[in-house]
Amino acid sequence: MKASFKKHILQFKRPGGTSRGVLSEKETWFITLRDGQSVGIGECAMFRGLSVDDVPDYEEKLEWVCSEIDLGLEVLRQELLEYPSLQFGLEQAFRSLQAKNPFCLFPSDFTEGKAPITINGLIWMGDRKFMEEQLRDRLADGFTCLKLKIGAIDFETEIDILKSIRELYSAEEIEIRVDANGAFGKNDAFQKLEKLAALDIHSIEQPVKPGQTELMRDLCAEGILDIALDEELIGIFNETKKKELLHIIKPDYIILKPSLVGGFHGSREWITFAEEIGVKWWVTSALESNIGLNAIAQWTFSLHSPLPQGLGTGSLFTNNIDSPLEVSKGHLWYQKENSWSTNLI
Repeated sequence: MKASFKKHILQFKRPGGTSRGVLSEKETWFITLRDGQSVGIGECAMFRGLSVDDVPDYEEKLEWVCSEIDLGLEVLRQELLEYPSLQFGLEQAFRSLQAKNPFCLFPSDFTEGKAPITINGLIWMGDRKFMEEQLRDRLADGFTCLKLKIGAIDFETEIDILKSIRELYSAEEIEIRVDANGAFGKNDAFQKLEKLAALDIHSIEQPVKPGQTELMRDLCAEGILDIALDEELIGIFNETKKKELLHIIKPDYIILKPSLVGGFHGSREWITFAEEIGVKWWVTSALESNIGLNAIAQWTFSLHSPLPQGLGTGSLFTNNIDSPLEVSKGHLWYQKENSWSTNLI
């Protein structure tokens, strides 16, 4: 078996704002396996400034992986515990290699184009005009679940935008999720949650920065608004520590980004431990190209979650990989009649 990789810089159609800054591009790496006539491909989507494996020797580690590919997935996974995006890329590549179709990792009604995945419509941070423009577009596109990035502009302006949605649509008509990316502080988190709760917000992702376990525990215990852990899960590899975190904080939800938490295997662990104590979950992409998004979507469909998932990021880039993935009326579809880019493998 031979393995190789290449880097790809995804360019945003329009810069995306988060409380951590504005994103105009996103680098990623494709790993390709060849064994005789069989070919497999996966995406190692390390996220600068967020991934625990954002380290200077990342490409050197990827070169090592390719040179030692005959060790096999299970051995390599153990060697790469602190490189979750590499774990995920390898999981995809090995599964792709073994599949009849290298892009069909989890055959299902989804890959047959018979059933879609319900997703949320993402609204990026920006000035009021930009956020309201996105809002109109998402509603026109048929989304019934919206996710708004908050925390970068004036909070009262964000509240006004949310109020404008609620004046037109009830919580039964439009579900609103917000993602603070850790923007709130100890002194204002409780008050801000109360203002959000008054608007029938479904949940908030990561209201405060990760690592403040007692504060996050207290916010969850107060029960003002359902809280989902996101960045809080990054960098925790030990099973015991995963269980401890969930037992201490007792969140309402956890959000799984396979590129950041160790692929399918790492995500499955989190799901198992969460379900043991009644914590719900959904899956979100982390600005992967359509290669990684495809793998995440197919895997997510196989889990049969009833909740809207965060998988609508494929249309953000000008130079994404042509694929059968298509967003329509608040759902992600796999349109079999559309083809993949053939120059990838």
